[in-house]
Amino acid sequence: MSISATINGALRKVPARSIYVVASIWVVWQFYLAATNQIGPEPINTLERTYGEMGLKLLIAGLLVTPLRNWTGINLIKFRRALGVTTFFVILAHFLVWAVLDVQTFARVWTEIVKRKYVTVGMAAFVLLIPLAATSNNLSIRKMGPLAWRKLHKLVYPIAILAGVHFLWLVKGFQIEPIVYMAIILGLLAVRLKWARPTK
Repeated sequence: MSISATINGALRKVPARSIYVVASIWVVWQFYLAATNQIGPEPINTLERTYGEMGLKLLIAGLLVTPLRNWTGINLIKFRRALGVTTFFVILAHFLVWAVLDVQTFARVWTEIVKRKYVTVGMAAFVLLIPLAATSNNLSIRKMGPLAWRKLHKLVYPIAILAGVHFLWLVKGFQIEPIVYMAIILGLLAVRLKWARPTK
């Protein structure tokens, strides 16, 4: 038996909902650390960044599911929907910490969205995530039809680019981490474009 077959056999025993459980515990734990001043001198800012980076990592993990199956035979397809929904809720937590605990007023939230380009692209990515999260269920697939549903969920590609740009523009000075994330995102999308090209 190959390594990928062994891994797939083990993964079949893991329920997809375990991702929700682990993510929920992690989100609550990070909030607790911030609330009890255990994550540095600026807990709100640190919590905001922590949620945002985890949301970006989950977004990349969702994009990696298909290439991983094609390259290694490891099949994580059953976890992809849970990864997508979890991505939305972690990004929602990121937004709420920023809007409610950091910025604090609706007027300032709107001003920041309009004034700061990194906030503008970040908000665009978040808004585009909403219809994907709302339709990540079997009922939506049946009502929309598989073709229309798949077309809608291709929004994840521009979302990933916007999220990467948001992180790039957010950091001050030259930092390698956001560049690496952006390179991974562009690489995964380039691979998908290559696969989508018709063969001669």
